[in-house]
Amino acid sequence: MEYQERIKELEAEILRLNEQLQKTKEHLKKYTAPESRKTYYEQNKEIIKERVNEYKKKTNYIYKASPEQKKEYARRAYLKKKEKIKQKEPDNLGII
Repeated sequence: MEYQERIKELEAEILRLNEQLQKTKEHLKKYTAPESRKTYYEQNKEIIKERVNEYKKKTNYIYKASPEQKKEYARRAYLKKKEKIKQKEPDNLGII
């Protein structure tokens, strides 16, 4: 008897937690839905660029990267390019 009651209790808790999980997932879709954001930015790309440029002019924003940052950026770009080439081409180690 005690086991059956405990089982029913646990099943009820599982159902409650599943409902809570679904509610949370639906709530998070609002913030993590990349498709809606992606289409918005694709459709309004020029408007957003204009806003950014206006803000930069208004605030006199100038970005100056330090030499260390430039080296890091170049290294990262090189590694990324190397990885893309590796993925694009199949293994041609045996072929000369």
